Amino acid sequence: MLRMNQIFSYLNYLPCLKITATPQKFLVKKILMKLLSFWETSGLIFLSSEEALDLLSFMRMECSKLLESRGDLKSLSVVTEVSAGGASEVSYFQLETNLLYSFLPEVTRMARKFTHISALLQYINLSLTCMCEAWEEILMQMDSRLTKFVQEKSTTTSVQDEFMHLLLWGKASAELQTLLMNQLTVKGLKKLGQSIESSYSSIQKLVISHLQSGSESLLYHLSELKGMASWKQKYEPLGLDAAGIEDAITAVGSFILKANELLQVIDSSMKNFKAFFRWLYVAMLRMTEDHVLPELNKMTQKDITFVAEFLTEHFNEAPDLYNRKGKYFNVEKVGQYLKDEDDDLVSPPNTEGNQWYDFLQNSNHLKESPLLFPYYPRKSLHFVKRRMENIIDLCLQKPADVIGRSMNQAICIPLYRDARSQDCTRRLFKFPFLWNNKTSNLHYLLFTILEDSLYKMCILRRHTDISQSVSNGLIAVKFGSFTYATTEKVRRSAYSCLDAQFYDDETVTVVLKDTVGREGRDRLLVQLPLASVYNGEDAAEYQFTGAYSTRLDEQCSAIPTRTMHFEKHWRLLESMKAQYVAGNGFRKVSCVLSSNLRHVRVFEMDIDDEWELDESSDEEEEASNKPMKIKEEVLSESEAENQQARAAATAPDVVIKVEKLDPELDS
Repeated sequence: MLRMNQIFSYLNYLPCLKITATPQKFLVKKILMKLLSFWETSGLIFLSSEEALDLLSFMRMECSKLLESRGDLKSLSVVTEVSAGGASEVSYFQLETNLLYSFLPEVTRMARKFTHISALLQYINLSLTCMCEAWEEILMQMDSRLTKFVQEKSTTTSVQDEFMHLLLWGKASAELQTLLMNQLTVKGLKKLGQSIESSYSSIQKLVISHLQSGSESLLYHLSELKGMASWKQKYEPLGLDAAGIEDAITAVGSFILKANELLQVIDSSMKNFKAFFRWLYVAMLRMTEDHVLPELNKMTQKDITFVAEFLTEHFNEAPDLYNRKGKYFNVEKVGQYLKDEDDDLVSPPNTEGNQWYDFLQNSNHLKESPLLFPYYPRKSLHFVKRRMENIIDLCLQKPADVIGRSMNQAICIPLYRDARSQDCTRRLFKFPFLWNNKTSNLHYLLFTILEDSLYKMCILRRHTDISQSVSNGLIAVKFGSFTYATTEKVRRSAYSCLDAQFYDDETVTVVLKDTVGREGRDRLLVQLPLASVYNGEDAAEYQFTGAYSTRLDEQCSAIPTRTMHFEKHWRLLESMKAQYVAGNGFRKVSCVLSSNLRHVRVFEMDIDDEWELDESSDEEEEASNKPMKIKEEVLSESEAENQQARAAATAPDVVIKVEKLDPELDS
């Protein structure tokens, strides 16, 4: 059996993944890629309402959790949440995914290609962002030097005219000479030139090393995907369309051509830039009557042309350019390619005299040839990039549509109505919790139902093979008494379930709240073995007698309830308002998070170590003849709180405490 987490080992594994809302045409493809990429993991994928709507074709639902049902992609379990009137109705769905099951190897290869393509598109976007930042750095550095000069000069001439007068006549106005000698200085000019040259070089390196290499890799993966689509027997049922992929390949080719064009513009701009700063450096040395080296004093007609072009291109005042960035100095020839606009280029490349370009324009056969990539000389790099993304998303959307339509709803169980789900804190850590037991091919769902002011934990389990049933499909767990291991003392109270997660296939980790316990000593961490819940001897007594078509919280009396009593496997969580829990049986670790999301306690569950039990605090709390010990304990807790407060002032907001404990969590 192919395992997706092995194929995608180069990806960083995330136990839970948040997918934000995206435009409609991107949703299905992205959901499919994420679903296939993280198949075979025990993590969760959170989907927004639009994504759930596109994938499952449900009503207006917010799909809060999604978990694969089988490693062979035969079925899928989903928990959805529908908001209505301030409350949310949570439901459980099980879907048949026979198409994915029938074409598992092909789906695996397709998902791998989709992930490569998605990663490369993000890589190209990041490269463009870095290029824009380097370009803006050039504008800001030059503008900061010229702003004061423009504001203080008394003449009506522009910055461009001042420098052009210096180039033609060799004399600078008083204002320009003040700028050059007092504000800029010879040393400052050299530093400014090096800085701007570095920014130009950064843009050039980003184009060569990242933009071009990323687009060429994208072209390679799309070409492979086209080859896969040509095998119609294998990939046509999955919706892979060779014609759409060919359009995407053509769009990537156009993007590569535009990137090469930008590279040529950068080369030309750097030549003009170097000529300008060399000329200005010599002019400033002459103003200070310093010695000018003979090799610097030589200036050809070609150098003068470069300087004149630089002054013409970069010193045109543009008050409205990019939110006033580059008001007195602009890099329009390079910056026009980085504009995220649909407007044509202000200074498009000159194609006159280009024999190859003229030959293509005069040949209708070559102009329409699929072997040649189309060229857009008047469009920016951002425009061509957006067009490429749209075409790629369009060609990858069809497989997602086909696979989405192939999914059939096998069962729908409305669970409960919960007003708490609107709370922002609660939305950070979704409950209920889904678990896939791959050994027994069972799906477990943990959730709570409010009954008599207490949240009772319920366990719903379904077989991953939809055609098979399972006994004790729904059972509720009530927590009764907790007995200390070294004494006969029994802790009895009313316990409400705050959070629960599977520690491994056989154990559930639960956080309970003692509704009558005093603050600071009212939270418990419990390890609940499933073997004690699903006891084969009395399984017939715990059968659900209600109807799954009716919401479960409306038929609490029909849900069989088993009361659990513990002599071990529990611990009192002192001085902490524990609210959320996460466990990992493979790493033998459980984590508890406080309700204010600031404190974390990590428990190392090492079953081989023995640890000494300490229930003295509870005994001392009830021993009226030892008042001093109680006082000392209170002082100790106060000191601990003061230490935490002092640590919080100098440390990050989240405080993590690690404790090494045995899973027999006696308190």
